[in-house]
Amino acid sequence: MFVVCFVVSFLYTPLAVAEEHKLSSPLTMLMGYGFTHTSLGKTKQWVETIDLVGRYEYGGTEDIGESWYLGRHSLLVELPVHFVVDPAASPMVGLAFLACYRFTNLGKLQPYGFAGGGPLYSGSKIEGMGTHWNGNWQLGVGLRLPRPDGHDLKFEYRFHHISNGGRTEPNDPLNSSKVLVGISF
Repeated sequence: MFVVCFVVSFLYTPLAVAEEHKLSSPLTMLMGYGFTHTSLGKTKQWVETIDLVGRYEYGGTEDIGESWYLGRHSLLVELPVHFVVDPAASPMVGLAFLACYRFTNLGKLQPYGFAGGGPLYSGSKIEGMGTHWNGNWQLGVGLRLPRPDGHDLKFEYRFHHISNGGRTEPNDPLNSSKVLVGISF
């Protein structure tokens, strides 16, 4: 979906004034589902999660660039709670700092990309993780749709990696995909 929006953006010139690109609120709540890729890298364990992510979006530059890459930078600070539902019910709680770039050249339709990471505590005993304290990094894309009532709808896909960084053995990482839907408030 992100690629389609990216290509379509070549066909348009900026449609909105910079004032319309401002966030209606810096706070967002996202909810979604995640699952590991047991054939990707050293991931061996199948894990499914229900995800709840609180986000604060800090900053946001004025529009920079031109043409298809017109957009804004910001920092996303997230407090994710991943409820492991398979193999055994348990929580994982973290803190993530993500750099974000939101394309504003399509007017109200605003795709964005983000990347970053932070610490993560796993209360679960997932085979191969080796420790409760881990690091996580993620890379994702999303789509922001402003609504007339001032709340933005957000749709995201992210690749999420969890490992202990080789501090203890075993160190089988969890490489997963997450699909999230959210609303700003």
